[in-house]
Amino acid sequence: MFKLICVTARALCREDFLQRVEKLAFSGVDEIILREKDLDEAAYRALAERALPLCRQGGVPCTLHTYPRAAQSLGVNRLHMPLPLLMEQPELRKDFGVIGTSVHSLQQARSARELGVDYVTAGHIFPTDCKKGLPPRGPQWLREICRAFNGPVYAIGGIDEGNILSVRQAGVSGACIMSGLMACEDVRAKVTALRASAGIDG
Repeated sequence: MFKLICVTARALCREDFLQRVEKLAFSGVDEIILREKDLDEAAYRALAERALPLCRQGGVPCTLHTYPRAAQSLGVNRLHMPLPLLMEQPELRKDFGVIGTSVHSLQQARSARELGVDYVTAGHIFPTDCKKGLPPRGPQWLREICRAFNGPVYAIGGIDEGNILSVRQAGVSGACIMSGLMACEDVRAKVTALRASAGIDG
């Protein structure tokens, strides 16, 4: 199954953020990663506490980011951790049912594999305003990451209707979309277009 995952970014949202989360929960995405790395732990937990019921109503898994104690206090068993933080706290692997991390090189993919994470996000694949000035890594690099990690790899960075099929053909398990789903006018139409372009049924 090729997953379509929304990675949130409040700064890119043109409407009330929680309204956007609610729309996303009913849009057809397969998962939401509540990223919001600029928030401190207390503010992040408060936001997550409001976002999680919206995701549950839409039947979409919500993965929390960076703050394991906040996730545990809210009863969330899914955590995405930046790789440097996870390497400092490898014991977190046993505390969560699903744990993932982000990688930007083959060595990082190998390190993530050694830590026993369930999945990695890998990027950035195409040019994106989120990584201005940094050269994209491209689909061929994705193929190498898939071989190095030996588990689900989700591509991220500049993915849209025009290139999502090439990402899928690189052998990844899904695509993460940030700005495309945060800034679009019609969330459901955007998700439908992405799924169609990727050749995803349903």
